[in-house]
Amino acid sequence: MEQAEAVIDLDAIASNVAQLGGLTSAEVMAVVKADGYGHGAVPAARAALRGGASWLGVATLPEAYQLRDAGITAPLLAWLIAPGTPVDAAVRRDVDLSCATLGGLADAAAAGRSAGRPARVHLKIDTGLSRGGATADRWLDLVTAAAKAQADGAVQVVGVWSHLACADEPGHPSVDRQLAAYHDALAVAERAGLRPTHRHLANSAGLLTRPDTHFDLVRPGIACYGLSPVRGWPAAAPLRPAMTVRARVLIGKRVPAGAGVSYGHTYRTERPSTLAVVPLGYADGVFRAASNAGQVWLGGARRTIAGRVCMDQFVVDLGDDPVADGDVAVLFGPGDDGEPTADDWADVVGTISYEVVCRLGVSRAVRRYVGGAS
Repeated sequence: MEQAEAVIDLDAIASNVAQLGGLTSAEVMAVVKADGYGHGAVPAARAALRGGASWLGVATLPEAYQLRDAGITAPLLAWLIAPGTPVDAAVRRDVDLSCATLGGLADAAAAGRSAGRPARVHLKIDTGLSRGGATADRWLDLVTAAAKAQADGAVQVVGVWSHLACADEPGHPSVDRQLAAYHDALAVAERAGLRPTHRHLANSAGLLTRPDTHFDLVRPGIACYGLSPVRGWPAAAPLRPAMTVRARVLIGKRVPAGAGVSYGHTYRTERPSTLAVVPLGYADGVFRAASNAGQVWLGGARRTIAGRVCMDQFVVDLGDDPVADGDVAVLFGPGDDGEPTADDWADVVGTISYEVVCRLGVSRAVRRYVGGAS
């Protein structure tokens, strides 16, 4: 293996998507933004399509073009488009556009006229996340303008969509409020003459916990990669984490009792100990907050990071257990052999598994793909 690597199991991604698809009658849009949550957007997209996804979702237009450049032709939605961003190429390359403002809609319509075919748009309503999407007081103006642009042949309103704020907290009252607001928005759009073929609201958590949010299309993200957004939820579909991050020990050494370890000597050995230096650090996404707290699997046991995580490396204390130069330390994986999981790392540093895989998946660790067409 390489000095450090992120091993991505494409069969796990395909299987996860297939399991998620089995929970709904809606079509599945696999979200592959942020370089496939650190797993690699193009390989992840292909694996998700193999698993039964019929749509792909990304945040930005460059992410969409990366998929198109790779020859992926599946329906594709991009939703994070700053005002004034040229969208002509998106229309020509069959990338659907999210529109939440009159300005964004006008840009899409102009691109449609330039291309000689309607721009495919999904109108976004803010149902309570207070992030992207048109607020209720601006929604009527947006759908009215969209209906006119559609009648003029400049756009095709493919979808109406929104995003859930607290679906990862089963029973949270905001989900019911957002669902009611979404139904209201759909009714306003229908009265304006719009009949979108793809109504979509559910993210991974909504897909797993609220079938009444599924509508025509669901948008799982983190669940495609085998991580549940709802900790402890009795999943109806078994999900398998697709990423394992590991590195070879750079050097093992014996040090005396009382030896200070790493910057600032925030850790000192209590007895003569064997230390192992692992060549990954915060430049690779290893959280500095994991200093003296995060664990790795090394030498048949979990070992806690000793001292501060550095830019390129960290140290673990094995006590009297042996270690050889080149032994493999597993930062996280599926947990099959006792190694920490991405959720374990998230718990240590007070974050979520999403951030763990996004950070470590784009590190200097070399991605290696297994399974599928790897």
